[in-house]
Amino acid sequence: MKIAVIGTGMVGRGLAGRLARLGHDVVVGTRDADATAGRSDFQEWQQAHPDVGLLPFAQAGAFGELVINASAGASSLAALDAVGADNLDGKVLLDLAIPLDLSQGLPPTLLIAADDSLGERIQRAFPGARVVKSLHTMYFEIMIDPARIPGPHSVFVAGEDAAAKKTVSELLGEFGWPQDAIIDLGGITTARGTEMYSRLYFDLVGAFGDFNFTINVVRAA
Repeated sequence: MKIAVIGTGMVGRGLAGRLARLGHDVVVGTRDADATAGRSDFQEWQQAHPDVGLLPFAQAGAFGELVINASAGASSLAALDAVGADNLDGKVLLDLAIPLDLSQGLPPTLLIAADDSLGERIQRAFPGARVVKSLHTMYFEIMIDPARIPGPHSVFVAGEDAAAKKTVSELLGEFGWPQDAIIDLGGITTARGTEMYSRLYFDLVGAFGDFNFTINVVRAA
């Protein structure tokens, strides 16, 4: 599958590299391709992943059959606007960004909470896209390799389009998530709860001193 990952930070690079190793045709999208290509951290990563292309946002969006939003949540709407509504129309848009407010340092607060979510705002801004919220309740290394954490744990999907959620669930399976670990919460409004989990997530990071954990939903038999 042709996949465009929007964002060139460690999350975007981690996803792009894993997807390429799984056999997908992957590009990463950035606002300024020349500036990104000149960054030492990206150059080092690109040398290890020569099969992953680098394109400006709009070209990356046009390339991808599936688009992954791995941009910083505070700037996700601007990044996706640069990708272009026409380039997102009809496509599955996997959104894993969290609208973190880092202006007061750590732990971060949220720019959007309670009665709205970033996932919903993206779906409203790009009504032709088939938005699925997922993979934002754990560190990126666990997103792409859940076996890093022993035992069962849960991942959530939210969105209005059942076929789009099926596509994302299949991709999660390629990452190593068992199907019984994937919990479909329903429509895109359910992204509110999982985005707000980030407040507890960062408290747990502070308590444990690392990111090597995730959550599991346990039900009575």
